[in-house]
Amino acid sequence: MVAVHASAHSVASSEWIICLDKRPAERSGEDVDIILARLRGVKAFEKFHPNLLQQICMCGFYECLEKGITLYRQGDIGTSWYAVLSGSLDVKVSETANHQDAVTICTLGVGTAFGESILDNTPRHATIVSRENSELLRIEQREFKTLWEKYRQCMAGLLAPPYGVMDSGATNDRMPDKENLNSDPLNFMSKNLYKVPSEQILRAEKVLRNAVLARAPHMIRDRKYHLKTYRQCCVGTELVDWLLQQSSCVHSRAHAVGMWQVLLEEGVLNHVDHELNFQDKYLFYRFLDDEEEDAVLPSDDEKREAEEELQETLLFLSQIGPDAHMRMILRKPPGQRTAEDLEIIYDELLHIKALSHLSNTVKRELAGVLIFESHAKAGTVLFNQGEEGTSWYIIQKGSVNVVIYGKVMSYPALDDFALMHCVFMPNSQLCPALLAHYHSQASQGSEQERLDYSVASKRRVLSLALRWAALQGHHLLEDDTALSFLEELHGFVSNDARVLRPLKELLPELERIIKQYPDDARTSQKKHKVLLRQFSSGEERLAKKQPIRSFDDILLKVYCSDHTYTTIRVPVLATGREVTAAVADKLGSTEELLLINLSASGEKQILKPNDVSVFQSLGENGRLFACSREQLDSLNPLPEQEGPSTGSMSSFELMSSKDLAFQMTQYDWELFSCVHEYELVFHTFGRQAYRRSTANLELFLKRFNQVQLWVVTEVCLCGTLSKRVQLLKKFIKIAAHCREFKNLNSFFAIIMGMCNPAVSRLSQTWEKLPSKFKKFYGEFESLLDPSRNHRAYRLTMAKMEPPIIPFMPLLIKDMTFTHEGNKTFIDGLVNFEKMRLIANTVRAMRHCRSQPFYAEVSPASKNPQEVRNYVRQLNVIDNQRTLSQLSFRLEPRRG
Repeated sequence: MVAVHASAHSVASSEWIICLDKRPAERSGEDVDIILARLRGVKAFEKFHPNLLQQICMCGFYECLEKGITLYRQGDIGTSWYAVLSGSLDVKVSETANHQDAVTICTLGVGTAFGESILDNTPRHATIVSRENSELLRIEQREFKTLWEKYRQCMAGLLAPPYGVMDSGATNDRMPDKENLNSDPLNFMSKNLYKVPSEQILRAEKVLRNAVLARAPHMIRDRKYHLKTYRQCCVGTELVDWLLQQSSCVHSRAHAVGMWQVLLEEGVLNHVDHELNFQDKYLFYRFLDDEEEDAVLPSDDEKREAEEELQETLLFLSQIGPDAHMRMILRKPPGQRTAEDLEIIYDELLHIKALSHLSNTVKRELAGVLIFESHAKAGTVLFNQGEEGTSWYIIQKGSVNVVIYGKVMSYPALDDFALMHCVFMPNSQLCPALLAHYHSQASQGSEQERLDYSVASKRRVLSLALRWAALQGHHLLEDDTALSFLEELHGFVSNDARVLRPLKELLPELERIIKQYPDDARTSQKKHKVLLRQFSSGEERLAKKQPIRSFDDILLKVYCSDHTYTTIRVPVLATGREVTAAVADKLGSTEELLLINLSASGEKQILKPNDVSVFQSLGENGRLFACSREQLDSLNPLPEQEGPSTGSMSSFELMSSKDLAFQMTQYDWELFSCVHEYELVFHTFGRQAYRRSTANLELFLKRFNQVQLWVVTEVCLCGTLSKRVQLLKKFIKIAAHCREFKNLNSFFAIIMGMCNPAVSRLSQTWEKLPSKFKKFYGEFESLLDPSRNHRAYRLTMAKMEPPIIPFMPLLIKDMTFTHEGNKTFIDGLVNFEKMRLIANTVRAMRHCRSQPFYAEVSPASKNPQEVRNYVRQLNVIDNQRTLSQLSFRLEPRRG
């Protein structure tokens, strides 16, 4: 063997190489730390366990080969094991004794390891020649055998490319479950991993295979290794490289590995030696369609179809690939997990609600010991009552039944019930039922047992009533039944508390709630008047927002076909019929009127007579019209609905971006604080069905749309290229500060405004944007990634502490999906699992508001009142067609 300690390589003089050149016995602890710090950043060692890597630092040697140096020849008895740090080496095999007949079968690149034949003193299988100047790390045979005996489980999957793996069938890469851990892991995992693939996965395999054959047919070919031919195979690294080149939805090599792992789990892509984890290495994989010896090549039509379906297929796999990658990591024995693996598991643990009470340190420890377990069949018994426990579980997907013999389980579900009862048990039914349960008595047992039963019943009712009343808040004023129930319950508890001491501790809290709503407050007719923001005066817009309550009145402007209008005062809960009746009365009209929601684009929506809170259906620049059916076709938007004709950049360009973000956050927090938790429930299940208002929630959601449209409007109304570039920079800065203030609602509104087609198509403007701002925007845009159920956003949320203003549209989407995907009643019984899921989402909003927003205006702010006025009175264009036209005027289509 020829090894040259390369003076030509400047890197050879670096400190870590000097340390490696010392004899192992002469290396100090500081030397080992220096080597360890360097090797952690070397791809060859990124999958090594930390303990193993430290041992390598103590016994490894540095070698540098010039181009064309033969490291060893086929048939030699080996003395060392190697890992490639830089450069590349050719692997040559000869079927004769003449080395000149050797042919190159593959090339070893950075990150590959080879030479494990020293474990059993077998001759070298190939000749290794440096293809270019290369750096290697060498471990001598005795030390390598010692490491192998001590870290066999860790190293089994690291001897791979290209030697060892295909012969060894390294089953240590698989994660067996519990009792199967020491029996037959290969058989166990293959039974649990492979299944009949779905039609969608089968089609994905066919599309990818045909696309590979159409675009890179050389990737699927016969390959020779250890004098054995593997028919029609692909190489793992080549598959990953190819996938990264096909679509921008594939974000990284790890992401691509997860996408191929999906096909491997489903059995439509197979490792030639039936390895269960896809690896980004020089390993051989074969598509299902190539398993047969007479596999048919795709026709031209099939290749054309594959080209058409490729992007859709890649998008589908990109969304489910991360989950497959996570399963693959969790199947590894803890000792084989890399630092990157542990970080991925840790990120996943951050948004598991069941672990929210644990510290981040504990979660990092959990990441190192969790293992994956799947049960495909319903009815599988995990363990039986009375057995000694061996494991602790987190349910990642699906559900389990808990059966306890000899006792009845009770769940701490007071909060779920108090939040969700309105869906299946309105107050008119709940209150009498609670009073009946309060007075319930045991029908048998001793006198003491009957007394205990009575006290327990009363305490349960009182606990639920207190939690329910606390959640109701000002809604109690809207329901005479609820207040009467609390007063009646207070009377019963006051009497019983004299005799039953356990009730005394809960009585003060009930008295406090009763005192909040005295008789004069309930009977008072001083209902404060709330005006729609679109029609309010400047002073009213700038006033601090107060919650809109169902018994409030509201002033509405209702327009006629000739653009005249009348102002009417109606309750917030007024129906369409009541609004048209008030308009007809005000106009003295006797004809039947329709109530129309007319948008700025001219779109007309006829509101139903029974719709409640009809003003909530209006868009940003929408208006209410009342007209006869004959006049419907002649309705046109008002000039004011078109929005501004000039931008307001001159007003806010001199304002500090941080001040703008702060005032936006303060205003958003006021709106967010006004939203009652019940409004989310009514919005999800339909406010029309419950005749309840969700006006506060609608205002908050409209604020998101308004900020988004503000960004698009300002950019499209800016006629100067340089000014538009400044605008983009300004919005990116404001978004960054919104994120700093944990205002994710406005943060995402700004980023989505910049993603609007009318803005994103302005290529000349984006080209002029400095690269630093492009990088910031790219990072912000990545948080909008919807893959894995918006995992990027949820991880960001999980790392924040309240107060937080969440991305409200996603919160609404979560509740809607839960509602539409699950029945409310099953066989006449309430689906409490659905209620629990929706209540969890409501609690997520509660968590965001669990701390007050106390931020103060920066002392450096020159004009806080001017900034405050500006962000509360944004004027926008809400007609996408108009915005697109303005965009094309700024930058016409290129020839």
